[in-house]
Amino acid sequence: MQINLTLLGQALAFLILIGLSWKFIWPPLLNAIEARQKKIADGLAAADRGQSDLEDAKNQALAIVREAHGKASAVVDQAGRRANEMVEEAKGTASAEGARMIASARSEVATETARVRGELRAEVAKLAVAGASQLLKREIDAKAHAALLDELAEQIVVAR
Repeated sequence: MQINLTLLGQALAFLILIGLSWKFIWPPLLNAIEARQKKIADGLAAADRGQSDLEDAKNQALAIVREAHGKASAVVDQAGRRANEMVEEAKGTASAEGARMIASARSEVATETARVRGELRAEVAKLAVAGASQLLKREIDAKAHAALLDELAEQIVVAR
């Protein structure tokens, strides 16, 4: 065989193979490549959207954290004010209770003073009767002269 005929047969077979490839293999291959390119482009776009959504979510999270810090500081401030109010209220209550206790003590002192003065008057009256009795060497009737003895005791206590 001659080389020219072989070369021509091989060239003809190659051309038929190229034609069949161009007609039946190349279009599905291009479609698959285009679909893959579209899928990659969609994935990149989704990644960009995801990245922007992530940034938005971070910004929202920071805003929520700032708001929570603001609310927490407001709650702490309110708790501090309430604690101060409670302390002031307790001070007021303690002052009122102290004033009441002082008034009660003063009342008790006044009552006790009046009772002691009464006892002192009675004792002075007895001593006056005893003294007068010894001076006069006779018995003085305390019941008969009670008004006089009370007046004498009052003068003695007032003189002090």
